[in-house]
Amino acid sequence: MTTALGTRVTARDFGYRHASRKNPALQGINFDIAPGERILLTGASGSGKSTLLAALAGVLGGSEEGEATGQLLCDATSTGLVLQDPDSQVIASRVGDDVAFGCENFGVPREEIWPRVEKALELVGLNLPLNYPTKHLSGGQKQRLALAGVIAMGARLILLDEPTANLDPQGQRDVVAAVDRAVRESGATLIVVEHRHELWLESIDRIIDITSGRDVAPKELPVVGELGVTEASTSNPILWADDLCPAWGAARSFVVPEGASTVITGPNGAGKSTLALTIGGLLAPRSGRLELSDALNQGLRTPPHKWRSAQLAMRIGTVFQDPEHQFVTGTVRDELEIGPKVMKVDAAERVEELLDRLRLRHLEHANPFTLSGGEKRRLSVATALVAAPNLLVLDEPTFGQDPETFSELVTMLRELTRTGVSIVSVTHDPDFIAALGDHHIEVTP
Repeated sequence: MTTALGTRVTARDFGYRHASRKNPALQGINFDIAPGERILLTGASGSGKSTLLAALAGVLGGSEEGEATGQLLCDATSTGLVLQDPDSQVIASRVGDDVAFGCENFGVPREEIWPRVEKALELVGLNLPLNYPTKHLSGGQKQRLALAGVIAMGARLILLDEPTANLDPQGQRDVVAAVDRAVRESGATLIVVEHRHELWLESIDRIIDITSGRDVAPKELPVVGELGVTEASTSNPILWADDLCPAWGAARSFVVPEGASTVITGPNGAGKSTLALTIGGLLAPRSGRLELSDALNQGLRTPPHKWRSAQLAMRIGTVFQDPEHQFVTGTVRDELEIGPKVMKVDAAERVEELLDRLRLRHLEHANPFTLSGGEKRRLSVATALVAAPNLLVLDEPTFGQDPETFSELVTMLRELTRTGVSIVSVTHDPDFIAALGDHHIEVTP
């Protein structure tokens, strides 16, 4: 495979405003990145990091989508973008075809494509047959697959947007190691956005703060503060399972204590999200029993997956792994107000509180789909909280959060448990587990 040469990236007073927004997502961005440099891009949640990567990749859209100011100079025709959601990047049903897709679109001669594909898969450590089904890949494998596609097409600039989000610790290490090997061999310029800075410190040359454009030292990066754990007793459960067999995964027996925070952990692909959706009443189990306390079922005697949507929302709130899957309106405020309207409850004060507490006030008239990843996550949590359910089920609640918004979110969730709300969270985040791991359910394949 031909060795790529990194491209130079320069920003001069660059800014961008989405068409649906009053205020710019980016403003006055200045920096210089030399060819082949490896950069960690840092900044608060909502500071425009993902927007900047999209601009560098040339995927922000035309003038009807927004307005750019200043200059952003790079070779967008030789740029590869890897998103934080692994599933959104899988194109083909087989591994080899997926990696070859970019080469085919760039008009690479056919005789060069497959040697490039095999070399790229070797570089990212994805040692699978070319005809291996992509549907059987784990989250970490899908991230490495997307990276292989970028490498195979000879990208001179590789952009990674939170590539380890939602991955288990081993998957995180695998992706970082794959990126490190790939950029060292290809010579490509690397820009990675990641709130888990410690994962990348051995693989990058510089850290640039997006707001100031200046270099920062690792010791200057914010860290999550100490957050205490309240130990919970399992003597008063809000729900319990006996040989519960979800749609995916093995049969499981467990107890979820009332008024406490339970974390569900385990490797990617073990069935954690499926279990969470089953607990949340959104998926029917294959077999076994899921029993609910009287405080939770509130007189309903059928299983939660048979409840009407309004009945479910008043008792159990669920936050999906992909926030966009639960957005149904055109503004942040409407998103918060639609649930209470359907349930015919007055939640006006709660809406105002959540807009302020979760730092969404300045975005209340923005389209939810134009928010940053971290802002989308906070909005999805808010839409579940607004109905004040007795049980809240969260799938990876802290991805995309900087240390400050992480602490605020965790503090709010802890306040909920102190008022008697029960919380179940799927997570790989060690800081979240340390702060809210009152009770632990380990899911194994």
